[in-house]
Amino acid sequence: MVACLNQRWLEVIEKMSNLRARFIILTLIFLSISFNNVRSEEKTKLIEIDWSFKGVTGKFDRASLQRGYQVYTEVCASCHSMNLVSYRNLGEPGGPEFSVEQVKAIAANFEVEDGPNADGEMFTRPGRPSDKFVSPYPNVQAATAANGGAYPPDMSVLVKARKGGSDYIYSVLMGYEDPPAGFELEDGVYYNKYMDGKKIKMSNPLSEGIVTYSDGTQATEAQMAKDVTTFLTWTAEPHLEARHKMGVKVIIFLTIFSLLVYLSMRRIWSRIDSEK
Repeated sequence: MVACLNQRWLEVIEKMSNLRARFIILTLIFLSISFNNVRSEEKTKLIEIDWSFKGVTGKFDRASLQRGYQVYTEVCASCHSMNLVSYRNLGEPGGPEFSVEQVKAIAANFEVEDGPNADGEMFTRPGRPSDKFVSPYPNVQAATAANGGAYPPDMSVLVKARKGGSDYIYSVLMGYEDPPAGFELEDGVYYNKYMDGKKIKMSNPLSEGIVTYSDGTQATEAQMAKDVTTFLTWTAEPHLEARHKMGVKVIIFLTIFSLLVYLSMRRIWSRIDSEK
Protein backbone atom coordinates (compact mmCIF):
# COMPACT_ATOMS: atom_id res chain seq x y z
CA MET A 1 0.00 0.00 0.00
CA VAL A 2 2.76 2.42 1.02
CA ALA A 3 4.75 1.51 -2.07
CA CYS A 4 1.71 2.20 -4.26
CA LEU A 5 1.22 5.66 -2.70
CA ASN A 6 4.91 6.48 -3.12
CA GLN A 7 4.67 5.51 -6.79
CA ARG A 8 1.68 7.82 -7.30
CA TRP A 9 3.47 10.70 -5.60
CA LEU A 10 6.47 10.16 -7.85
CA GLU A 11 4.20 10.25 -10.91
CA VAL A 12 2.58 13.50 -9.72
CA ILE A 13 5.99 15.11 -9.09
CA GLU A 14 7.20 13.98 -12.51
CA LYS A 15 4.13 15.48 -14.20
CA MET A 16 4.65 18.77 -12.34
CA SER A 17 8.31 18.79 -13.42
CA ASN A 18 7.32 18.20 -17.06
CA LEU A 19 4.77 21.02 -16.92
CA ARG A 20 7.33 23.33 -15.37
CA ALA A 21 9.88 22.45 -18.05
CA ARG A 22 7.31 23.04 -20.79
CA PHE A 23 6.38 26.40 -19.28
CA ILE A 24 10.04 27.46 -19.18
CA ILE A 25 10.60 26.37 -22.80
CA LEU A 26 7.50 28.23 -24.03
CA THR A 27 8.56 31.33 -22.11
CA LEU A 28 12.02 31.25 -23.70
CA ILE A 29 10.51 30.81 -27.17
CA PHE A 30 8.18 33.78 -26.60
CA LEU A 31 11.05 35.97 -25.38
CA SER A 32 13.19 34.94 -28.37
CA ILE A 33 10.42 35.85 -30.84
CA SER A 34 9.83 39.18 -29.09
CA PHE A 35 13.56 39.97 -29.18
CA ASN A 36 13.78 39.17 -32.89
CA ASN A 37 10.77 41.37 -33.61
CA VAL A 38 12.37 44.25 -31.73
CA ARG A 39 15.60 43.78 -33.68
CA SER A 40 13.76 43.71 -37.01
CA GLU A 41 11.93 46.93 -36.11
CA GLU A 42 15.26 48.57 -35.31
CA LYS A 43 16.62 47.84 -38.81
CA THR A 44 16.31 50.63 -41.33
CA LYS A 45 13.59 49.93 -43.89
CA LEU A 46 15.01 49.10 -47.32
CA ILE A 47 14.53 51.45 -50.25
CA GLU A 48 11.75 50.01 -52.39
CA ILE A 49 12.15 50.46 -56.15
CA ASP A 50 9.46 49.84 -58.76
CA TRP A 51 11.67 47.48 -60.77
CA SER A 52 10.67 46.79 -64.38
CA PHE A 53 11.15 43.04 -63.81
CA LYS A 54 8.67 42.82 -60.93
CA GLY A 55 5.29 41.21 -61.34
CA VAL A 56 3.91 38.44 -63.53
CA THR A 57 4.62 40.34 -66.76
CA GLY A 58 7.87 41.95 -65.60
CA LYS A 59 10.77 42.32 -68.04
CA PHE A 60 14.34 43.48 -67.76
CA ASP A 61 15.30 46.88 -69.14
CA ARG A 62 17.86 45.97 -71.85
CA ALA A 63 19.64 49.33 -71.71
CA SER A 64 19.86 49.12 -67.92
CA LEU A 65 21.27 45.58 -68.12
CA GLN A 66 23.99 46.70 -70.53
CA ARG A 67 24.85 49.70 -68.37
CA GLY A 68 24.83 47.43 -65.31
CA TYR A 69 27.36 45.14 -66.96
CA GLN A 70 29.56 48.17 -67.59
CA VAL A 71 29.36 49.17 -63.90
CA TYR A 72 30.16 45.62 -62.81
CA THR A 73 33.15 45.39 -65.17
CA GLU A 74 34.61 48.82 -64.38
CA VAL A 75 33.83 48.96 -60.66
CA CYS A 76 32.83 45.66 -59.06
CA ALA A 77 34.93 43.15 -61.02
CA SER A 78 38.18 44.38 -59.46
CA CYS A 79 37.16 42.59 -56.23
CA HIS A 80 34.08 40.44 -56.88
CA SER A 81 34.01 37.33 -59.05
CA MET A 82 31.08 35.98 -61.06
CA ASN A 83 32.03 32.34 -61.52
CA LEU A 84 28.64 31.05 -62.67
CA VAL A 85 28.27 33.36 -65.66
CA SER A 86 29.85 32.93 -69.12
CA TYR A 87 30.46 35.72 -71.61
CA ARG A 88 28.11 34.04 -74.08
CA ASN A 89 25.26 34.50 -71.59
CA LEU A 90 25.47 38.24 -72.31
CA GLY A 91 24.02 37.60 -75.76
CA GLU A 92 21.23 35.21 -74.79
CA PRO A 93 17.53 36.19 -74.95
CA GLY A 94 16.21 37.68 -71.72
CA GLY A 95 19.58 39.19 -70.78
CA PRO A 96 21.59 42.21 -71.96
CA GLU A 97 21.27 40.74 -75.47
CA PHE A 98 24.57 42.01 -76.83
CA SER A 99 25.14 41.01 -80.45
CA VAL A 100 27.34 38.02 -81.34
CA GLU A 101 30.16 40.35 -82.41
CA GLN A 102 29.86 42.40 -79.23
CA VAL A 103 30.06 39.25 -77.07
CA LYS A 104 33.19 38.12 -78.93
CA ALA A 105 34.78 41.55 -78.48
CA ILE A 106 33.87 41.64 -74.76
CA ALA A 107 35.37 38.18 -74.14
CA ALA A 108 38.54 39.01 -76.13
CA ASN A 109 39.25 41.93 -73.77
CA PHE A 110 40.17 39.46 -71.01
CA GLU A 111 43.19 37.19 -70.65
CA VAL A 112 42.29 33.59 -69.74
CA GLU A 113 44.69 30.96 -68.42
CA ASP A 114 44.53 27.78 -70.49
CA GLY A 115 46.52 24.63 -71.05
CA PRO A 116 48.56 22.68 -70.70
CA ASN A 117 50.06 23.04 -74.18
CA ALA A 118 52.17 20.47 -76.03
CA ASP A 119 55.08 21.26 -73.71
CA GLY A 120 52.96 20.69 -70.61
CA GLU A 121 52.89 24.37 -69.67
CA MET A 122 49.98 26.67 -68.91
CA PHE A 123 49.50 29.72 -71.12
CA THR A 124 47.25 32.74 -71.48
CA ARG A 125 45.02 33.55 -74.41
CA PRO A 126 42.26 36.04 -75.27
CA GLY A 127 38.90 35.10 -73.81
CA ARG A 128 36.20 33.31 -75.78
CA PRO A 129 32.40 33.55 -75.43
CA SER A 130 32.35 30.08 -73.83
CA ASP A 131 34.69 31.16 -71.00
CA LYS A 132 33.39 31.98 -67.53
CA PHE A 133 33.86 35.55 -66.29
CA VAL A 134 37.49 36.01 -65.31
CA SER A 135 37.99 36.09 -61.53
CA PRO A 136 40.04 38.98 -60.09
CA TYR A 137 41.93 36.61 -57.76
CA PRO A 138 43.45 33.16 -58.27
CA ASN A 139 41.95 31.75 -55.04
CA VAL A 140 39.97 32.55 -51.89
CA GLN A 141 43.09 33.14 -49.80
CA ALA A 142 44.43 35.76 -52.21
CA ALA A 143 41.04 37.52 -52.31
CA THR A 144 40.80 37.57 -48.51
CA ALA A 145 44.35 38.85 -48.05
CA ALA A 146 43.87 41.63 -50.61
CA ASN A 147 40.72 42.89 -48.87
CA GLY A 148 41.87 43.22 -45.29
CA GLY A 149 40.70 39.78 -44.21
CA ALA A 150 37.17 40.15 -45.63
CA TYR A 151 36.39 37.82 -48.55
CA PRO A 152 34.42 39.65 -51.28
CA PRO A 153 31.50 37.32 -52.14
CA ASP A 154 30.90 35.98 -55.63
CA MET A 155 28.15 38.04 -57.27
CA SER A 156 26.61 35.39 -59.53
CA VAL A 157 23.58 34.75 -57.29
CA LEU A 158 24.13 37.47 -54.69
CA VAL A 159 20.64 38.92 -55.14
CA LYS A 160 18.99 35.59 -54.26
CA ALA A 161 21.35 35.03 -51.34
CA ARG A 162 20.33 38.21 -49.52
CA LYS A 163 17.01 38.82 -47.78
CA GLY A 164 15.33 41.69 -49.59
CA GLY A 165 16.89 40.74 -52.92
CA SER A 166 17.22 43.60 -55.39
CA ASP A 167 15.99 46.22 -52.91
CA TYR A 168 18.65 45.11 -50.42
CA ILE A 169 21.53 45.40 -52.92
CA TYR A 170 20.33 48.81 -54.09
CA SER A 171 19.83 50.04 -50.52
CA VAL A 172 23.31 48.98 -49.40
CA LEU A 173 24.89 50.74 -52.39
CA MET A 174 22.97 53.90 -51.49
CA GLY A 175 23.34 53.52 -47.72
CA TYR A 176 26.79 54.99 -47.13
CA GLU A 177 26.70 57.99 -44.79
CA ASP A 178 28.81 59.74 -42.20
CA PRO A 179 28.28 57.98 -38.86
CA PRO A 180 26.16 59.75 -36.26
CA ALA A 181 27.88 61.40 -33.31
CA GLY A 182 29.24 58.85 -30.86
CA PHE A 183 29.11 55.94 -33.30
CA GLU A 184 32.48 54.19 -33.23
CA LEU A 185 34.03 52.59 -36.31
CA GLU A 186 37.12 50.40 -36.43
CA ASP A 187 39.87 50.98 -38.96
CA GLY A 188 38.82 49.84 -42.42
CA VAL A 189 35.13 49.77 -41.48
CA TYR A 190 32.50 52.12 -42.92
CA TYR A 191 29.05 53.26 -41.82
CA ASN A 192 26.11 51.93 -43.82
CA LYS A 193 22.62 52.28 -42.37
CA TYR A 194 21.25 49.23 -44.19
CA MET A 195 23.84 46.75 -42.92
CA ASP A 196 23.48 44.68 -39.75
CA GLY A 197 25.18 46.68 -37.04
CA LYS A 198 25.37 49.63 -39.46
CA LYS A 199 28.91 48.56 -40.37
CA ILE A 200 30.50 47.33 -43.60
CA LYS A 201 34.10 46.57 -44.55
CA MET A 202 33.63 47.59 -48.20
CA SER A 203 34.18 51.26 -48.92
CA ASN A 204 31.61 53.09 -51.04
CA PRO A 205 32.29 51.73 -54.56
CA LEU A 206 30.20 54.36 -56.38
CA SER A 207 30.81 58.03 -56.92
CA GLU A 208 29.27 60.29 -59.52
CA GLY A 209 31.11 60.13 -62.84
CA ILE A 210 33.24 57.09 -61.95
CA VAL A 211 31.76 55.43 -65.05
CA THR A 212 31.13 57.06 -68.43
CA TYR A 213 28.12 55.33 -69.95
CA SER A 214 28.51 54.49 -73.62
CA ASP A 215 24.85 55.41 -74.29
CA GLY A 216 25.27 58.90 -72.84
CA THR A 217 23.19 58.32 -69.68
CA GLN A 218 24.31 60.46 -66.74
CA ALA A 219 26.21 58.22 -64.32
CA THR A 220 24.80 59.38 -60.99
CA GLU A 221 25.23 57.17 -57.92
CA ALA A 222 21.53 56.30 -57.94
CA GLN A 223 21.59 55.44 -61.66
CA MET A 224 24.68 53.24 -61.35
CA ALA A 225 23.25 51.49 -58.27
CA LYS A 226 19.98 50.81 -60.11
CA ASP A 227 21.73 49.55 -63.26
CA VAL A 228 24.18 47.22 -61.51
CA THR A 229 21.39 45.88 -59.28
CA THR A 230 19.33 45.11 -62.40
CA PHE A 231 22.33 43.31 -63.89
CA LEU A 232 22.94 41.31 -60.70
CA THR A 233 19.26 40.35 -60.59
CA TRP A 234 19.56 38.97 -64.11
CA THR A 235 22.71 36.95 -63.29
CA ALA A 236 20.85 35.44 -60.32
CA GLU A 237 17.69 34.78 -62.37
CA PRO A 238 18.69 34.54 -66.07
CA HIS A 239 15.43 32.77 -67.00
CA LEU A 240 13.13 35.21 -65.21
CA GLU A 241 11.45 36.50 -68.39
CA ALA A 242 10.93 33.00 -69.79
CA ARG A 243 9.41 31.93 -66.47
CA HIS A 244 7.08 34.94 -66.47
CA LYS A 245 5.95 34.18 -70.04
CA MET A 246 5.27 30.55 -69.11
CA GLY A 247 3.36 31.70 -66.02
CA VAL A 248 1.09 33.93 -68.12
CA LYS A 249 0.41 31.06 -70.53
CA VAL A 250 -0.43 28.73 -67.63
CA ILE A 251 -2.81 31.29 -66.12
CA ILE A 252 -4.58 31.76 -69.47
CA PHE A 253 -4.83 27.99 -69.97
CA LEU A 254 -6.21 27.39 -66.48
CA THR A 255 -8.72 30.22 -66.90
CA ILE A 256 -10.04 28.80 -70.19
CA PHE A 257 -10.00 25.24 -68.80
CA SER A 258 -11.92 26.29 -65.69
CA LEU A 259 -14.50 28.10 -67.82
CA LEU A 260 -14.99 25.04 -70.03
CA VAL A 261 -15.37 22.77 -66.99
CA TYR A 262 -17.89 25.18 -65.46
CA LEU A 263 -19.98 25.35 -68.66
CA SER A 264 -19.83 21.57 -69.11
CA MET A 265 -20.92 20.90 -65.52
CA ARG A 266 -23.67 23.47 -65.82
CA ARG A 267 -24.98 21.75 -68.95
CA ILE A 268 -24.84 18.32 -67.31
CA TRP A 269 -26.70 19.45 -64.19
CA SER A 270 -29.32 21.25 -66.27
CA ARG A 271 -30.11 17.93 -68.01
CA ILE A 272 -30.31 16.12 -64.68
CA ASP A 273 -32.68 18.76 -63.29
CA SER A 274 -34.90 18.56 -66.37
CA GLU A 275 -35.23 14.78 -66.03
CA LYS A 276 -36.44 14.97 -62.43
